[in-house]
Amino acid sequence: MDNNLLKINYEKYLLANGLQVILYPDNSVPVTAVNIWYRVGSANENKGKTGFAHLFEHMMFQGSQNIPKEGHFRFIQEAGGSLNGSTSTDRTNYYETVPANYLELALWLESDRMGFMLPGLTQEKLDNQKEVVMNERRQRYENQPYGRAWETLFSNLYSNDHPYNWPTIGWMDDIAKFELNDVKTFFQTYYVPNNSSLVIGGNFDTGQVKELVDKYFSAILKGSNKIPAVSVSVQTLKENRKVVLEDNVQLPRIYFAWPTEKAFDKNDATLDILSDILSASKNSRLHKTLMFDKQIAQDAQAFQYSGKYDGSFIIASTAKPGVTLETLKHEIFHEIEKLISDGIPQDELTRAKNSIKSSFIYSLQKMDLIVDHINHYNCYLDEPDSFVFDLERYEKVTAGEVISSAVIYLKKPFIELNVIPKEK
Repeated sequence: MDNNLLKINYEKYLLANGLQVILYPDNSVPVTAVNIWYRVGSANENKGKTGFAHLFEHMMFQGSQNIPKEGHFRFIQEAGGSLNGSTSTDRTNYYETVPANYLELALWLESDRMGFMLPGLTQEKLDNQKEVVMNERRQRYENQPYGRAWETLFSNLYSNDHPYNWPTIGWMDDIAKFELNDVKTFFQTYYVPNNSSLVIGGNFDTGQVKELVDKYFSAILKGSNKIPAVSVSVQTLKENRKVVLEDNVQLPRIYFAWPTEKAFDKNDATLDILSDILSASKNSRLHKTLMFDKQIAQDAQAFQYSGKYDGSFIIASTAKPGVTLETLKHEIFHEIEKLISDGIPQDELTRAKNSIKSSFIYSLQKMDLIVDHINHYNCYLDEPDSFVFDLERYEKVTAGEVISSAVIYLKKPFIELNVIPKEK
């Protein structure tokens, strides 16, 4: 593939209030996508006050000074567009895709919740959304089979002072204790122009868009609170640790987690390829051994989680009825040892690279995903046009580097989580 096709023409500039603006015109499409990232996620929270960033994913759809509750959804959907928001450990984003002639509407909506949300933030709205979030936690975590597995795994993998120790949704006790003043201070600190980046992509006239951005965003004041730095301690495990979680499940499931590298670090792409070789397809090693040859597992997955501040390599598998987790563990580690000792054939490496490349190219078929990539690169690498760089990281990886990464990380101590059915 000609990597020049992945080069984008963009313009990036800074408003006086610190807002980063990135314009990516493409008049071959009939839509315009607006994507704003606030550099705040659960990693910016503190012990005892978790879940604030996820709360704001909800709160910022509850209206602001000039927009009624749920108005964002109503206005955009009535215009024929789509919208949503999401929260991760490292960032919160809000995004809309609209017919090109409704771009001004999307910019007005985003600017009003950035600059004028606090006047519309009431105790009643907070209490309402606290209940919504607590119900979400009950449904998606506490009453969902295996729902507490990830937070149990990460709270054991990362030390208490690490920003990835708690779940993005927050702990239930912390959610119940949200106070209006704390919520307002969190907003005033993080949801400000100088902590955010706005990407606009698609069908628009650059001159007109600059005027609209100036009209709706330039008057919003820069945040007056200092944005606290995130402190991250180096994570090492001195020995293997096993955690057992009883849950309302039918079949036991085993998880393994190793501390690795953060996003875009030296071995990040190599670990992605390792995970692909282990579990991405029916031909992958764990799938063939656990699910087809020995038929001892319902599923098997491996992935490298790459955050802004840290990373981890995860393997998980659900046992078939009558199969013990020790049997699964033995076979999983046998496959890891075999990969290290026997090596990786070139065709297997090529398949893994092609799988990652095809997923990457597929993600560039829609404008809303392109602008999210642009914001991602801007926030992590300070270079919005990093598509070629990103893809080339994978193309350069050798079989020897994959094996070396397996030795460096998967031969070290790990957290083992066994999720087992509750005793009746």
